[in-house]
Amino acid sequence: MAEEKEAPPRNRGRVRYLAIAAVVLALAIAGFFWLRSGRESTDDAQIDGHITQIATRVGGTVIEVHVNDNQIVEAGTVLAKIDPRDYQVAVDRARAELADAEANAVAAGQGVPIATVSTRSDVSTAASSVSEAQAGVGVADRQVDAARAQLVATEARHREKEATAVKNARDVERLKPLVAKEEISQQQFDSAVASSDAARAAADAAKSDIAAAKTGVAAAEERAVQARAGVVRAQAALQSAKTAPEQVQVTKARADAAAARVQQAQAALAQAELNLQRTVVKAPTKGVVSRKSVEPGQVVQPGQPLLALVTLGDVWVVANFKETQLKNMRVGQRATIEVDALGGREFTGHVDSIAAATGAKFSLLPPENASGNYVKVVQRVPVKIVLDAGQDPEHRLRPGMSVAPTVFTK
Repeated sequence: MAEEKEAPPRNRGRVRYLAIAAVVLALAIAGFFWLRSGRESTDDAQIDGHITQIATRVGGTVIEVHVNDNQIVEAGTVLAKIDPRDYQVAVDRARAELADAEANAVAAGQGVPIATVSTRSDVSTAASSVSEAQAGVGVADRQVDAARAQLVATEARHREKEATAVKNARDVERLKPLVAKEEISQQQFDSAVASSDAARAAADAAKSDIAAAKTGVAAAEERAVQARAGVVRAQAALQSAKTAPEQVQVTKARADAAAARVQQAQAALAQAELNLQRTVVKAPTKGVVSRKSVEPGQVVQPGQPLLALVTLGDVWVVANFKETQLKNMRVGQRATIEVDALGGREFTGHVDSIAAATGAKFSLLPPENASGNYVKVVQRVPVKIVLDAGQDPEHRLRPGMSVAPTVFTK
């Protein structure tokens, strides 16, 4: 058997180089796949940011507009003004109503101590009146008793005088025949006649005294009746005065109601002043004016959008990763973002949060898989990626720009 010939030295060097190249290529391919296994990328991503819809809180005619589209404004910049005259009138009316309510409240409040003192005084006065009326009844009753006693005495005196007058008249009748026979002197007879006339006059006077005494008794009884009626009136007044606590409570309730009306008027004035302030529309934050739809002379309604204010100083990335890409993705992992609008310029950031549901769940018509015609579709989950500080000092990143983020999961 013939011996094999050895390969030339040139061929042996070529084989060695090819082997080394194969090893390097294999290592490169292995490194590539190893690196790719620790990264998750997607091109379904956009820049997002704060977009504030500026709307009016009050209605009216726009009289001034101070900004244009794409204009940068600072916080507190006046954007537009609404005709304030109607709202100024409302403020003036609310102030007048507040002044009236405060005046009524002061008057009602002063009435409480007055009512308290007055009712206490009325109770004391009514009690004193009852005592005086009762004392007057006692006096009237004693006067009635005295008048009746006087009537009895007058009647007794009249009877006595009447008896004397009758006796003297009889004496005169007995003496008439005797004076005619001159058995007694004319002087004696005249004396008897005078005594009879005097007795008759005294009897008639006593009879007149009886009538006067009866009139006195009637007057005393009338006074007694009036005194008892006075007692009834005084007791009724005392009973009414004893309702003083209820009257004071009513007065306090009126004062409380007046104070409540003051608070209502104060609230109405505060609301009117607030509406007047809202006729001046100001920027709540620094940003860029976009989608301006308001012009001078336009009549706007409360809640009507006037423009949008885009904040460029605080933007982030919303990347819609497939659900199969989230296995090793965690909050805080490093990420890079390539921006198409800037020629693929790369920014750095980190994962801030992962959405609690897929994007399909938040769509207007979420998919319904209970119909029986189920087709499995890989869902996408929004992931928020925040840029590192100082990445965009010129604010060239704008909400809505397409980007391609890559998250390093290893």
